[in-house]
Amino acid sequence: MSGFGAKARQFMGWYTPEEVDESTLDFLPEEVEETEVAHVTPASNVTPIHREERRSVQQADLSRIVTVRPLNYNDAPAIAEPYRDGIPVIMNLSEVSDKDAQRFIDFAVGLTYGLQGVFERVTDRVFLLSPHSVEVTGDVTGSNRSATSLFGR
Repeated sequence: MSGFGAKARQFMGWYTPEEVDESTLDFLPEEVEETEVAHVTPASNVTPIHREERRSVQQADLSRIVTVRPLNYNDAPAIAEPYRDGIPVIMNLSEVSDKDAQRFIDFAVGLTYGLQGVFERVTDRVFLLSPHSVEVTGDVTGSNRSATSLFGR
């Protein structure tokens, strides 16, 4: 055993009995006594740390529709929470500034897109957020997208 590869195999323990000579005896492991290991029984009810919980959207309660008149952007959870629970939300932006109204619209569009719902304009500043389990029929103003402003200007 004179080459580097042979010495590397010898060091890693990847050698054949024919390759063993006096120089390999330094690398050979000594006899190891076997010790008894305690028997471990697996736990029966183990809860995984990272459990994926998908919030199941309940069937929409069509006897209830929530109307929200936000005063500032801090009222956004009042729109999101019922919508996440599958309840249609009417968002009336008549009492907020144009800047806050645009923020609410962006928020509501993202919310409905993320939960696979529908965002529709009813009037200039009133919008309907309907969950995917709710079907809205009829002539809803502004349901088709155009390049005009959402505020009718």
